Amino acid sequence: MSEFKLPDIGEGIVECEIVEWRVAEGDLIEEDQPVVEVMTDKALVEITAPEAGRVTRLFVPKGEIAKVHSPLFSYEVQGEGQGQDDDQEGDVPVESQKNAPVKDRNISDDIDTGVDDASTAATRPSMAAGERVGRVGDAPRGQGPYGRIPASPAVRRLLREHDLALEDVPGSGKDGRVLKDDVLHMLEQGVEQDSEPAARADAAAETRVEPLRGMRAVMARRMVEAATTIPHFHYGEQIDVTDLLALRERLKPRAEAQDTRLTLMPFFMKALALAVQEFPILNARLNDAVDEIHYLPSVNIGMAVDGKAGLMVPNVKGVERLSLLALARETQRLTAEAREGRVVQQDLKGGTISISNIGALGGTYAAPIINAPEVAIVAIGKTQWLPRFDDHDNVVKRAILTVTWAGDHRLIDGGTIARFCNAWKAYLEAPETMLLYLS
Repeated sequence: MSEFKLPDIGEGIVECEIVEWRVAEGDLIEEDQPVVEVMTDKALVEITAPEAGRVTRLFVPKGEIAKVHSPLFSYEVQGEGQGQDDDQEGDVPVESQKNAPVKDRNISDDIDTGVDDASTAATRPSMAAGERVGRVGDAPRGQGPYGRIPASPAVRRLLREHDLALEDVPGSGKDGRVLKDDVLHMLEQGVEQDSEPAARADAAAETRVEPLRGMRAVMARRMVEAATTIPHFHYGEQIDVTDLLALRERLKPRAEAQDTRLTLMPFFMKALALAVQEFPILNARLNDAVDEIHYLPSVNIGMAVDGKAGLMVPNVKGVERLSLLALARETQRLTAEAREGRVVQQDLKGGTISISNIGALGGTYAAPIINAPEVAIVAIGKTQWLPRFDDHDNVVKRAILTVTWAGDHRLIDGGTIARFCNAWKAYLEAPETMLLYLS
C-alpha cells in the first residue's frame, strides 16, 4: 500500500482546496491519469497518479482543505494484493470501527465532524430522482457487516435534526449506506415526519454556511489590504465609441476568418498602452518602503474575469508590442481559461495596470478597487445609445460608455489621471489614429 502526499506546489502555498475527485475508492488508475483537481491561492492545479494501481482511500473529501505533505490518497500498486475479497478493500466501515479495540480505531470517527462520505459520494454518479423515488418503501434494506444500517456520524446527526429514523431512508451507498444526499432527497420530497410543523419549518430555515476558500478567499484578503492601505481616489469620464464600434464591425469578418473573436477589449488595451507611453507614472509601482518609484518596462494589462472559481485578473503581457489581432487572441484565451478557473500562475503574475469590464454584465459605472501593487484600474460601463448634439447643434444618436478610474493617491494626483484619461479617450474616439503608432 502506498500513500500519495500533497506535494509542495511552490509560491509559498501550504494548503489547497479539493475541487473535484476524478476517481473513487476502488478505481483502477494508470500512471499520469488525472486523479484530483485542487484549488490553490493562485490557480487550479490537476494532480496525476504517480504510477498504476488501485485507489484504496481518499483522505480529503471534496470541498475540504488538504495540507502540503499530508496524505491525499492511498493506492495499491498494480500487481499487489491480488485476490482480496472486495469487502476487505479500503477502509474499515464505520460500524466495524466502532466495535474495534480503542487502540485500532480512528478517534476522529467518534467526533461529529459534519463531513459525510463525500470522499466517495462526490465521485459517484448521482442517482436519478425517479430511481430514488421508486426505491422508497419497497427496496430491500442493506445491512452493514454488524447487522446495522451504515451511516456516518454527520448523516446520523442530520437525521436527528429532522426527527427522521435511519430505517426510513433508503440508502444508495454500498451495503445500503445512507448518504447525506439520501436524507436531503427525502426532505425535498416532503416525506411525513413525526415532528411538529413548526419544528420542520425552523429546520428548513437554517442558515447555510459555506467556507470562504480558494480564489474567493484570496480576493477577500487582497481587497481588504488594498482598500485599507492604498488611498483611493476616483475619476469618471464618458467616451463616445460610435466610430470605434463601426471600425470593429468592419474588422470582425477578417478576425473571424482566422478563428478569432474581436471584442472592444483589444482596442481598450492598445489605446491604454499608447497613453501609458505619454504618462508612464500610470505603469509604475511603489516599493514596499514607499520611498522609490519603479517604472516598469512593459505594459501588462490585467482584465478582471468573473469565473466559476471566483474573480481572477489574468494579464496580457507586452501589450505595446502586440497587434490588435494578437491582443484579441490572447484576451480570448485568458477569458476562457479564467471562466473555467484554469489560469496558469504565469498569466496571473506581473500585471501593471488593470481593466474591469463591468459593462459586459450591464453595469453603467463602478468604483473599482486597485489590484495592488498596481497604481490604477479602470471600470468600463455598458455602452448606451444616447442623444448628443453635433457640431451644428443637431441631436444625433451616439454610443456612449462611462469609465471610472481608481488611482493610488500616494503616487497619482487628479490632474495626472485626467490628462492620461484624455489621451486614452482620444485614441478610442478616433481609433484610426492608433494606426500611426502600430508597429
